[in-house]
Amino acid sequence: MNKTAFIFPGQGAQYVGMGKDFYDNFEIARETFDIASEALNMDMKKLCFDGPENELMLTENTQSAILTVSTSILEVLKKEFDLTCDITAGLSLGEYTALVNAGILTFEEAVKVVKNRGKYMQNAVPEGKGKMAALIGGNRIDVERLCYDHKKYGIIQPANFNCPGQIVIGGEVLPIKKAMESIADYNIKRAIELPVSAPFHTEMLKPAAENLYKDLNSVTISNGKFPVVSNVTGEIYKDDADIKDYLLQQVYSSVLWEDSIDTMITEGVDTFIEIGPGKSLSGFIKKIDRSLNILNVQDMKSLNKSFVKLGVAS
Repeated sequence: MNKTAFIFPGQGAQYVGMGKDFYDNFEIARETFDIASEALNMDMKKLCFDGPENELMLTENTQSAILTVSTSILEVLKKEFDLTCDITAGLSLGEYTALVNAGILTFEEAVKVVKNRGKYMQNAVPEGKGKMAALIGGNRIDVERLCYDHKKYGIIQPANFNCPGQIVIGGEVLPIKKAMESIADYNIKRAIELPVSAPFHTEMLKPAAENLYKDLNSVTISNGKFPVVSNVTGEIYKDDADIKDYLLQQVYSSVLWEDSIDTMITEGVDTFIEIGPGKSLSGFIKKIDRSLNILNVQDMKSLNKSFVKLGVAS
């Protein structure tokens, strides 16, 4: 029953310098950056390693950059160290890396799609019209009640169910602001406004999904080598024919990350390896079940540390 899951971060994990360790040390990582640079007609290594930060933080750039870094590290683990997984998932944008990992999407097609996905998401809502906030300490029922009660002010809905005690809400500015002011009435301890350019994973992003339709229509879906868990359902994709539909829905639907982890645990996963920049997913999983083996690979230091835990020679 002991199984391993590869999981991949989404937007927000980016930082200037991400992926450089792997680029400097492994040919396969350099090849991944070259594929991305050629596909997008831009210098991906310059963007990831040198920034500037404000350029990297643009949603249009961030998404393709994170996908490139995560895939370059994944390729190193697979090709250089023969590591593999039994099941895979990613948070929001990270689901595209999971689909590349499973061989369902090619990296070249995925990086083109997410470049446009980022642009569509960035442009879907005029600046200053939307807001997101992380709610700390409340449960699902509390948060859903909060959103329901504040719908009279405008669009507001749960955007990310990350882990017990951390749920993100998004929507129009007024209802989010009012909701943040009244969290104490809903057993929620804290509300933290998030520095994002749009209220991702809410119905306000439906125009982005409409634009993404033509991009996803043009990609080839291949048979997966192992199961992928969908953000939209929190369950394993049952049919490859559903993948494009769910990737469209994912743009404006809640990300069921806690459900996704629970699904993988039910499937027998006891080791989670977070591959890519940052380690926020590892933090979420610790809050779900501290007894799990949770590893993170984002640079050479974390690679070596993870190998020690896995008993792999680096």
